[in-house]
Order: sequence, then C-alpha cells, then structure tokens
Amino acid sequence: MSAEPTPPPPIAVFDLDGTLAETAGDLIGTLNVLMKREGLAELPLSQARGLIGAGAKALIRRGFEAEGRALSAEDHDRLFDAFIAHYGDHLADTSHLYPGVVEALDALEAAGFRLAVCTNKYEGQSVDLLRILGIGHRFAAICGRDTFPHYKPDPRHLTDTIARAGGDPARAVMVGDSRTDIDTAKAAGIPVVAVTFGYTDRPVGELGPDRVIEHFAQLPEAVDALVPVAAA
Repeated sequence: MSAEPTPPPPIAVFDLDGTLAETAGDLIGTLNVLMKREGLAELPLSQARGLIGAGAKALIRRGFEAEGRALSAEDHDRLFDAFIAHYGDHLADTSHLYPGVVEALDALEAAGFRLAVCTNKYEGQSVDLLRILGIGHRFAAICGRDTFPHYKPDPRHLTDTIARAGGDPARAVMVGDSRTDIDTAKAAGIPVVAVTFGYTDRPVGELGPDRVIEHFAQLPEAVDALVPVAAA
C-alpha cells in the first residue's frame, strides 16, 4: 500500500514595499528626479508616502497629478522607462527592513511555513533588493509585476505566487500594507494581515483586513489565528 503524498506546507506571502521594507526614500527620490527633469516641484517624502502602493506606474501618475499635470499615455510610458532605469541603480540607498522582520520570518519558518513575496515591483528589482537587504534566500518565490500576465489587485498574482512557491492556497495568508494587498487577498479568498506602518492613503484598519499589526513581533500570533500552526 503506497504512502499518501505529503501535503504542501502552509505559506505566508508578503508584499515588499511598505511591508517588509521601508523603501519610500528611494522610490520618492526617483520620482523626484523625474519631476525635476519635467520642470515640476519635488514632493516632500511625508506628503508622497501615501502615493506608493500600486506599483511604479501608479506612483508616477499620482505624483504628476499631485502637481497638476495629467500624463498622456506616451509620456507615462516614457517616464516609466526612465523611472525603472534610475531606480535600478538606487534600490537601497536608504531602504531597509522594518524592525522585527528577520525574527518574524524565523518564527514562521520554525512553525513550518513556506515564505514568498508577491509585489507590484518588477521581479528583477525585487530579487536584487531582497538580496541586498539580506533576506532574498528566505523566499521560495519572489513574484513581481512582470512575473505573470497579471498583477495585483488581480487575485491570480497571489494564487500563482503560491503555486510557484509550492504552498497550499487553503493554508495561506497574505501580509501587506495597502488597499491593493487587501483587495487582492480578499478576491483570492485568502486571509490578510495588514501592517500599520506602510504606504496607504487611509488607515489600513478601515480597509477590512482580517488582522492588523503594528510591529512584526505581532505577526506570528496574527498568522496563527488565521492559519493555525498546529495544522502545519
């Protein structure tokens, strides 16, 4: 009698910008390079943090709209190409992991969880940034805006990331900081933990996540409430 196949492990899938890492300084720094080139005023970081959260194209559009300039499709594409080129050389000038990230990843792995990243940052830049920050090797999959034909808030970005990582979608949890992450997880039927310290134009608690945490020290308990570690 053959043994039953081992079920896939539970999985925790993380957003990157504003969730695992504070990247606003480098993202807004790149946006401001473009703004200055186009003859517009640079945006203060405190004002521009809330513009992050839906990828570089949305950040560019939101930034230019904040200064009263609507972009044609041609200009938007041109500025996006310039953004990606400049940002690729400045991924971690100031970016850093949030406090407690490494310890939280350690705890989840010890409980039997597989880890993955699902971000609207381009895959190559996500891989490079996580490597520079010292945690790239922790993830079974790092999937970005260009990994699949679809990206957040399309739920297939999340479910395909889980599949690529070899996780179990029935025992999965998303960890993010924005409406995009919360909407993606809800559409995929996957519970979501929201962090309060990321990039959002509204308090994340108002967006309907399953749990809200203020520090990564609270993540293992929040995940356990949604995907019990005993099942692992």
